[in-house]
Amino acid sequence: MPLYPLPELTTPRLIVREVEDRDLPDLALVNGDDEVTRHLPYASWCTAKDSEDWLARMRAMADAGLGRQYVVVLREPARVIGSCLLHRHEAGSARAELGYVLGRAHWGRGLMHEALQALLDHAFDGYALRRIEAEVNPANLASIGLLRRLGFRQEGLLRARWCAKGVVYDTQMHGLLRDDYRARAALAAPPRHG
Repeated sequence: MPLYPLPELTTPRLIVREVEDRDLPDLALVNGDDEVTRHLPYASWCTAKDSEDWLARMRAMADAGLGRQYVVVLREPARVIGSCLLHRHEAGSARAELGYVLGRAHWGRGLMHEALQALLDHAFDGYALRRIEAEVNPANLASIGLLRRLGFRQEGLLRARWCAKGVVYDTQMHGLLRDDYRARAALAAPPRHG
């Protein structure tokens, strides 16, 4: 099944929706922060061209059926505070890779967990994905903790996997299976009384 345009997903504090041109100024603030991009495999955005080039790449990825780029919008006050994506989609294997970034002012509040939970629900049910993967810089402890809270398992270490910002480093591979995600959700659901 292809990754068709995402319906707007709502959570108590957030909206997760497809990226639009109007989101670039807010995304430039997030991705222009060296502390935010410190553990990510790309340089901080410095110019309007950086954000425009990124958006062109995201649209080309979507047009090729290889992924979808979403933004995380804080409902009150309404503004984009981060992004998440499903990419490297393989329809035949019903798998994709997860990526995400959140503005530093919003760290430690559980917002990305809330956004990704909504996206994972849709990915497994709406897109019928069977497996979602995430590669993480081992130094990014906050991201590793987030993945664990979502139910991902570390499945291995990919040696010298990324070369970014002039540095070659390992990445951890984390995976989440639809069946495991659903079983975990069922355990967390309140008991039903009949």
